Amino acid sequence: MPTVILVRHGRSSANTSGVLAGRTPGVKLDETGLQQAAAVGERLAALPLAAIVTSPLDRCKQTAAAIAKHHPALRPATDRRLTECGYGDWTGQKIATLAKDPLWAVVQQHPSGVTFPNGESMRGMQQRAVDAIRAHDAAIAASHGESAVWVGVSHGDVIKAIVSDALGQHLDSFQRIVVDTASTTIITYTKTRPFLVRLNDSGSELTSLIPKPPEKAKGRAKKSGVQSSDAVVGGR
Repeated sequence: MPTVILVRHGRSSANTSGVLAGRTPGVKLDETGLQQAAAVGERLAALPLAAIVTSPLDRCKQTAAAIAKHHPALRPATDRRLTECGYGDWTGQKIATLAKDPLWAVVQQHPSGVTFPNGESMRGMQQRAVDAIRAHDAAIAASHGESAVWVGVSHGDVIKAIVSDALGQHLDSFQRIVVDTASTTIITYTKTRPFLVRLNDSGSELTSLIPKPPEKAKGRAKKSGVQSSDAVVGGR
């Protein structure tokens, strides 16, 4: 199955002001965030991307546009299922204030039991995001082949929740995962399970993701007896 590169948006004005932006409209990248978006665009420039899908929020669309700049044949598509968690009444409040709310401890330790006041449950967030990634992955496999590479631009908590699912972990463990602004997290989905290829990566080369010619890949698999969903014992 294809490989998805999950990109968290660059740093926004809300990230530096200590405010939980959530789905607040008009929150855009700050100067550092614009530089970060440009840098991740450069990192992805050499890859033959099949698609770019983004959250509809401005900070993600700006990041997606910086990536698309190097792929003129692609126009980023928006998918609301990749949007930020619906934090409800928490939206727009200072993090320092929210940390004093009794719900904060539950968010940290038992997120699967959290539904934000007048907002979304964290389980609901994970489900719709994972469903979106898997749906796009299947569609891209059908249109571009099993070795295709594509990009999904989203938010920290959303990407962490997708990673948690890919690792087969309970959502209550997802706060142990770190996803920095403008980082890349790479997952390859196969017929039997996902593989987490890279996590929170902001600097390594990505040309190893360029698909190999199908006949060579088939020859290696036939010779070794290893199936595409098998992990190599002892590492590569």
